[in-house]
Amino acid sequence: MTVRRLSVYTRCLLQLEEDGVKTISSQELADRFNLNSAQVRKDLAYFGEFGVRGIGYYVSGLKAELQRILGLDREWQVALVGFGNLGSALFHYKGFARQGFRISAVFDDDPAKWGREIEGVAILPLRDLPRETKARNLQIGIVAVPAESAQGVIDKLAVAGIKAVLNFAPGRIKAAKDVRLKNVDLSIELETLSFYLAQAAR
Repeated sequence: MTVRRLSVYTRCLLQLEEDGVKTISSQELADRFNLNSAQVRKDLAYFGEFGVRGIGYYVSGLKAELQRILGLDREWQVALVGFGNLGSALFHYKGFARQGFRISAVFDDDPAKWGREIEGVAILPLRDLPRETKARNLQIGIVAVPAESAQGVIDKLAVAGIKAVLNFAPGRIKAAKDVRLKNVDLSIELETLSFYLAQAAR
């Protein structure tokens, strides 16, 4: 949860920097973005001393430090597996590139898609994954395939040497011990929203 909050703080600081704000206190940061000031101080203190007494935090400096902690001070090469409707939407989402995540390889099992280029990135057969992982230094995988194919794809990513996977396929998925797997089940997110709507209507 702390890492999630660091991502939120980083986005807040990016906004402050764009607004021309040079320094900010934890209370001002909390008030402006509906955060908890005590939690902000606690989270930041866990990673080091960033504040200056009587001034607060230097926005640009703190943003740079948080980006370094989150690994956003470099570019990550990402493999996208599955170029259906969801895969296409994820590929075209510009927010990834802004944060340093570059989808530099796309894989699909449909031979009709092989060789097609999207914005300079070719769609490749999944069998090429091990070779392309080494050649392109792929470090993160995004899985956007049907549920029945997901486990096999995640296993192939692990064998190819990819240690971090963001999976959009629903279902019970397991990953090797040395692979960090993050599941995003969109239907569960919608069910959470429907719960709140149903509660509010009672």
